[in-house]
Amino acid sequence: MSTSAGAGLIRPQAPTTLPACSPLSAPESSAPRSLYKNQPSSVPILRGGEDSNSELPVVTMVHETGYYDLLGVSPKASQEDLKKAYRKLALKYHPDKNPNEGDKFKLISQAYEVLSNPEKRTLYDQGGEQAIKEGGMSGGTSPMDMFNMFFGGGGRMQRERRGKNVVHQLSVSLEEMYKGGSRKLGLQKSVICDSCEGYGGKKGALEKCSSCKGRGVQIKVQQIGPGMIQQIQSMCAECQGQGEKFNSKDRCKNCNGRKVERQKKILEVHIDKGMREGQKNTFTGEGDQEPRVEPGDVIIVLDQKEHPLFQRKETDLTMKMNIKLAEALCGFKKTIQTLDDRMLIISSHPGEVIKHGDIKCVQNEGMPIYREPFEKGQLFINFQVDFPEKGWLPEHLMFQLERLLPPRDDVMITDDMEEVQLCEVDVRTHQRSTSGEPYEEDEEGPRSGVQCQTQ
Repeated sequence: MSTSAGAGLIRPQAPTTLPACSPLSAPESSAPRSLYKNQPSSVPILRGGEDSNSELPVVTMVHETGYYDLLGVSPKASQEDLKKAYRKLALKYHPDKNPNEGDKFKLISQAYEVLSNPEKRTLYDQGGEQAIKEGGMSGGTSPMDMFNMFFGGGGRMQRERRGKNVVHQLSVSLEEMYKGGSRKLGLQKSVICDSCEGYGGKKGALEKCSSCKGRGVQIKVQQIGPGMIQQIQSMCAECQGQGEKFNSKDRCKNCNGRKVERQKKILEVHIDKGMREGQKNTFTGEGDQEPRVEPGDVIIVLDQKEHPLFQRKETDLTMKMNIKLAEALCGFKKTIQTLDDRMLIISSHPGEVIKHGDIKCVQNEGMPIYREPFEKGQLFINFQVDFPEKGWLPEHLMFQLERLLPPRDDVMITDDMEEVQLCEVDVRTHQRSTSGEPYEEDEEGPRSGVQCQTQ
């Protein structure tokens, strides 16, 4: 038997004396795999097709098996076997879990990218890694992109690479939302330690925690009854759940091995005209920092304070205005101080009666519209008419007032009618006394209520 140079083919010299199955009969264990380029293995792989000079099938030798070895599979492995092997190794050597195995993770990803593609795999089997490069089919996908594509872009590792968002409420006045402005807010946040660059101590001095044996958690077993035990799992206090720690002499003196330090951060919160309660200002990446973790965001949520005069509803403002009875009947002039310190004059004409509870509006004097500050809502005014107190006018002058007011309604009184007397009532006390159960009875006697006082 002889092998043609450079062809990677095995052709028998005498087909009539050699069984057709002999090229495939070599045991796989007799073919040592190679981890390096240009060191061909003798494991034959049947690729199909026939040679024109022979009746035997054409057999292609696997040029090298380094990619198969990285994934821990046979050159005859199916696509499902490749997927299972890559899943296991990618999770094990991911940089978030094993920061020191970044190169191993890259090699595993490169091997899977080639072998999972049938065209690239055939080229690799025939000519090895050199054939992949010469054929212009070298992997252009980054290891992290390959990982994200395999796990659907939302794998457990990917989710853990971003820190939590921090939410703060900022109490702002209605005037600030009307006029706009800015506020400075001081926050305490964790930042990567400058002294140890987030390592926690001397490089290379990190050792496995003896308390938790590197697991990061401690398990305590306690008996809670005859034949009953309870396991309690808690974070290891020695290594703070890291599974590793430094000796006291190797620990960073600045952060004491915590890898981060606390610093004060001043954020300037911009309040635009027309912003509303619950609206958010997001400061991207200003959350707590951790090594190898993307910081979360700081989110400032606006909380509107109550205003003594104005109430807000969307882009409109509502206020109450008290007027005298004479003003309600004979006209008035009033001033209103706006939220931006302007003075508005409103008036009613003589003879224009304003009733108690009437609502009027002033156009374009409400809240500015967000991102359209030159447009405003409406200002609604709810009028409350103040009637005079009892005895405000001597009795002998009443007839003069009556002559000026609309006439009374005439009432027909007959002998079978019964005349009663009006009494003063404290409404709040009456409501409290009647707030019990509808059918509640007093065993000792009738329930005492509000007593009317005769005039």
